[in-house]
Amino acid sequence: MRDDGEQAAAGRGLGVAVTAFLDHGRHARGLSEQTVRAYRADLEDLVEFAARRRLLAVEDVTLDLLRDWLWTANQRGLARSTIARRSASVRAFTRWASESGVLAVDPGVRLRAPKGAAHLPRVVAQDQVRAMLDGLDVRAAGDDPGALRDRAVVELLYAAGIRVSELVGLDVADLDRERLTVRVLGKGGKERVVPFGTPARDALEAWLERGRPALVPTGPGRDGVRPVAAGDALFLGDRGARLGTRGAYRIVARVLEALPGAGPSGPHTFRHTAATHLLDGGADLRAVQELLGHASLGTTQIYTHVSSARLREVYRTAHPRA
Repeated sequence: MRDDGEQAAAGRGLGVAVTAFLDHGRHARGLSEQTVRAYRADLEDLVEFAARRRLLAVEDVTLDLLRDWLWTANQRGLARSTIARRSASVRAFTRWASESGVLAVDPGVRLRAPKGAAHLPRVVAQDQVRAMLDGLDVRAAGDDPGALRDRAVVELLYAAGIRVSELVGLDVADLDRERLTVRVLGKGGKERVVPFGTPARDALEAWLERGRPALVPTGPGRDGVRPVAAGDALFLGDRGARLGTRGAYRIVARVLEALPGAGPSGPHTFRHTAATHLLDGGADLRAVQELLGHASLGTTQIYTHVSSARLREVYRTAHPRA
């Protein structure tokens, strides 16, 4: 039985169907706002493309139209990764439309797009991680609340391999300092419990006992305006509100900017690094999948390529017959 959105989408305009699909993804599937925004941007471009050809109904979406749309994107010079993402977005839409009865057949099932260029994620070497964390320890020795927070943020990102969205969404109650675990809410609203080590625990305890209390708002902020209450947020920004994604990016960028190595300098670097170091240490691939919260084992397998690439590099530089 169709829900109200599907009934409204059937036999109506393509834009109405796209809106129903986005609502379904947000409310029924629990997709993140970031994923919904990406779907919306891609599908709104398709709606505009179809409208220029006077194709306004959802039934006008055919395989030829979709191929023409992607071909035009290619002619405009869009990156292969962008075209691949658009292909994935529209296939998700047409699959939903077919399964819900909005479309009689799924025109996207035969759609193919160039695969995005394979980029291995940036990984920080273990000795560099140790040196970086030692530097954060020195900074935090003076009990500066920002330094204590930065050390705890980096320690937890590396120890638990969690996403930045999971990190900034943590509350104090999500930590179990006795069992050395943290409860995180991942993609699609899926909850998992992730372990961390004693260095991360020590950094978190120092932050909670000496750093966080110093940043909790107690009076008027700038211009006499009281800062937004942080509630039970685990990590706070410099003005006392819950630490946001941008704030976490700035913290990590400051830490990584001095380290050699190309690639992004965001929080995901520590997620990549943790996964690769676990596999280098002999961890089972499925255990790493569980730790990272990947729905597909294929997503986790990228880290086996990282480890293999490093092994080949070591071989080329160290073996006398390489």
